Order: sequence, then C-alpha cells, then structure tokens
Amino acid sequence: MLAELARFYKEGGPLILVNSVTWIIAIAITIDRVIALMFRFNINANAFMAQVQKLVMANNIDRAIKLCNAAPAAALPKVVKAGLTRANKGAVEIQNAMEEATLEVVPEIQKRTASLWTIANLATLIGLVGTIMGLIACFRAVGMAAPDQKARILAEGISEAMNNTAYGLAIAIFCMIFHLILTNFTKKIIEEIDQYSVKLENLLIARNRGALPAQQAAPSGEQRPA
Repeated sequence: MLAELARFYKEGGPLILVNSVTWIIAIAITIDRVIALMFRFNINANAFMAQVQKLVMANNIDRAIKLCNAAPAAALPKVVKAGLTRANKGAVEIQNAMEEATLEVVPEIQKRTASLWTIANLATLIGLVGTIMGLIACFRAVGMAAPDQKARILAEGISEAMNNTAYGLAIAIFCMIFHLILTNFTKKIIEEIDQYSVKLENLLIARNRGALPAQQAAPSGEQRPA
C-alpha cells in the first residue's frame, strides 16, 4: 500500500506535491471546524431553552444565567446570557444586548468553512495544470526520443497527467463533502440562535410587563420570589 502510494506521488511530478499542501490545509480546517461546530459551539437547544424558559417563568434569572455559564463555549448560551443579564431592563436594551452577542458569535461559527470551497476549486485547477504540464512534457520528450523509448516515455507522461487529475479531483470531492456537512451544521446553530433569541426576548419583555401566566410564573412546588 505504501509502495503504491509512493509510486503514485513519484509519477505525479512536482505539482502533485503542491496539491498535497492544499489537502493538508483542507484536512486541518475540517478537523478544526468539526470540533468547533459539533462539540464546542453545539448544544441541545431544545432541552437548554426549556430549562431557561422554566427558570425565567419562575423569576429565577440568576439560576438561568448560571445555566448559561455551565456551557461557556456554546453559541446559544452566550446569546441567551446577554439577554438574561439585561432581563430587568427595557425591551430595547434586551434586544440590543442579544443582537450584539449574536454579531459576535455568528462570525466565529462561520469562520473558515467557506475556505473549503475555495480549496476545492484551487486543488482542481492545480491538478489540471499538472495534467497539462505532464502532457506537454510527454509529447515534447516523445518527439526527441528514440523509437524504442517512445512508448515508455508516453506512458510515463500520461501517468503523470492522470495522477494529477485524479488527485486534484479527490481533494475537491473531499472539500465539497465536508463543506456541505459543516455548512449544514453552521446553518442549524445560527437558526437556533435566531429562533430562541426571539422567543427569549419576548419572554423577558412579557415578564417585565407582568404578562406571564400566573400558573407558569410560579410552577407547582416553587415559590415565586418577592
């Protein structure tokens, strides 16, 4: 296996090594984004917001903030915490705080994922250049070679050209697949932020106006603080 891989790289010429750099960068970006989006920024939004809503309705804002602090790296708790820290302020201040937190969090969520699409295009083009250079070198050498050497030189040149094509396309496919996966995760997290930030904003405004239903504001077994 390793011998075949070494032969593949050797036959591919210098540009296949250049394309290896793009693949290393693509792998590094993919690992970084998978860790960030699937573990660091991600959270079970439904369960988290159900707990936050319950605490807000019980008028226990401090515990809701502590719940956010329990997941300091996750994206949604950062935005929710911004709104909770302004819970006793006016509607405009609550809205501004959550919008500001969203503007800080979203670029971190989206960071570097789009680069995979650029790398996919770049790898394809580098592979194409390697293909063309291999064919040019092949036909140039064939024109000057002895008759008994032409078949071997032609085979080597075509091998270099095809290896570059295959390598560039393999990198592009890898990048496109993970770009699609990571983009979907990014979209999911941002949609959760948008959805639940609006719900929390409305909940906090209703709380400040005293418009929460009495049976929800003080659930069974809990006393609403004075």
